[in-house]
Amino acid sequence: MTALRIGTRGSQLALAQASEVRARLMAAHGMDEADFEITVISTAGDRILDRPLSEVGGKGLFTKEIEEALASGRIDIAVHSSKDMATAIPEGLVLAAFLPREDVRDAFIGRTAETIATLPEGALVGSASLRRQAILKRMRPDLRFVILRGNVQTRLRKLAAGEVDATLLAIAGLNRMGMAEAATEILSTEDFMPAPGQGAICIEARGDDEATLAMVRAIDDLETTTALLAERGFLAELDGSCRTPIAAHATLGANGTLNFAGMILTPDGTAMHETRRTGLVGDAASIGRLAAQFLVEEAGPHFFASWNAPAEPG
Repeated sequence: MTALRIGTRGSQLALAQASEVRARLMAAHGMDEADFEITVISTAGDRILDRPLSEVGGKGLFTKEIEEALASGRIDIAVHSSKDMATAIPEGLVLAAFLPREDVRDAFIGRTAETIATLPEGALVGSASLRRQAILKRMRPDLRFVILRGNVQTRLRKLAAGEVDATLLAIAGLNRMGMAEAATEILSTEDFMPAPGQGAICIEARGDDEATLAMVRAIDDLETTTALLAERGFLAELDGSCRTPIAAHATLGANGTLNFAGMILTPDGTAMHETRRTGLVGDAASIGRLAAQFLVEEAGPHFFASWNAPAEPG
């Protein structure tokens, strides 16, 4: 047997995620590390750090080169952060599995203030996420914002150097790198709804590679997969991109139910619409889509005009 080639971005977090996939496959199939080859692939999202993603191509910037390698057969599976995945998957590729989801919450990291509430008036917050900016602007209209991109370590170095007063990151990534202590405040999902797919690792494969699909599906987590069916259905109906502040969170309840919460905001945070609903797990994707349709109707066409406006420079 030749080594199973795992494609991934090269950041410390991405490599940790690829290593987790490898470890789970080893445990599920009695394989050794020698049976795997982790292939680092540079993506445009890793290289272009001086502009917002919305200006240079959106979420696909973190996946395009990896998906091209997968489609061409240079790698056998691709490992991604689910929240980086576009709603449309290239023809011939499939999302084959999702690992058990990590903590979905966002972490606030303040340089001198430990919480959002104690940030001084007019403090400068660095974030590349329009969702995080919009929610925080709604909570604290006095704050100023600047685009802060790069891997986790880069952002924390810029924070420590005083380039910004605070930033926000997914606690899942900090946990996976053993850096949870960097968070000064963990934000509840009620106050700060996460991005669709946040905290989940997904594995992409070729749809006709039956042997690899069978291997990977052995480590699929049904609860995470079901939740993401709802969240990605919501995102797809809204045609979500990096220019659109969208939040969603689905959890499985008792007796085969799924609880879903979704939110849309204007980029400046002045207007927000949200919905919460419960349905059967078998209807996960339609629950997400129907929630999005409801919000589109409730918000009205003028609400979405701001989503197509030029991104803020900082």
